[in-house]
Amino acid sequence: MSDIVAIVVTYNRKAMLLECIGHLLKQANAQTDILVIDNASSDGTRDDLNDLIESGKILYCNTGSNLGGAGGFQFGMKEALKRGYKYLWLMDDDVCPDPDCLEKLLEADKTLDGQYGFLSSIAKWKDGSPCNMNIQKTTLRKKIDDYSSPAVPVIMATFVSFFIKAETVIRFGLPIKEFFIWADDLEYSRRISLEMPCYAINGSTVIHNMSSNNKVGIESESEDRLWRYEYLYRNEVYLYSREGFKAKLYLFLRVILHVLRVLFKAHEAKKKKISVILGSYKKGFKFSPEIEFYNEIDAGA
Repeated sequence: MSDIVAIVVTYNRKAMLLECIGHLLKQANAQTDILVIDNASSDGTRDDLNDLIESGKILYCNTGSNLGGAGGFQFGMKEALKRGYKYLWLMDDDVCPDPDCLEKLLEADKTLDGQYGFLSSIAKWKDGSPCNMNIQKTTLRKKIDDYSSPAVPVIMATFVSFFIKAETVIRFGLPIKEFFIWADDLEYSRRISLEMPCYAINGSTVIHNMSSNNKVGIESESEDRLWRYEYLYRNEVYLYSREGFKAKLYLFLRVILHVLRVLFKAHEAKKKKISVILGSYKKGFKFSPEIEFYNEIDAGA
């Protein structure tokens, strides 16, 4: 058993998951256990993992239902703490860490003498350019643009190679499972960076195997996928509301901008899209989930 566990949340993407695991097994000069959290996939994921499970190369847990990314990571982090790991390394199933990705995170941990909240790798798209959805934030409005310094202070990062100590998880609690998808990682990372310095580590890199590196907004989304944006706008209200008046104003203006984009750029379901934006934005002010903390007694530790 290693002190480190890579927590990979998956749902019906077994091909990508197997590629991710392959890269994790090839980490150089650093050892990690691998814990796959399966959100009740129905594509035969469990069968394809059987040899890896039987050989002891990976650990596997099925959540029993689709908890979304937020619930999946919360489930996995609880399991990791219960098993006694000291470091948790979070990532989606479409992430391929470079061979020295973990090694560079551990070097940063040593250099910083453990004085950090979280460490985040640099995510690149398939062509080597920065992956737009994973660029860390240095302020609420600005993203990282320094790719030369060893460690760059950041306040928000995604769960795409997110490295954190177990003691930090115990102190700050777990991701909010009610977020389901979108902004759960931003909320969690910001919760920590409000009290501790956090860093993007330029030497630690991953490839994020997304189908496109273009930002997709609700204005161009198909009608059958609009349900996802109900979580986005609701969750972002929760995220930005604790940041003061300027952040609330920024969020309000952002919502207005998205409504205008729908009006002038959407080719279908304009009325429904605007309803999703405004309705979910309004719901956000009543959205008040409790932050859960790991309890060793309840976990049977």
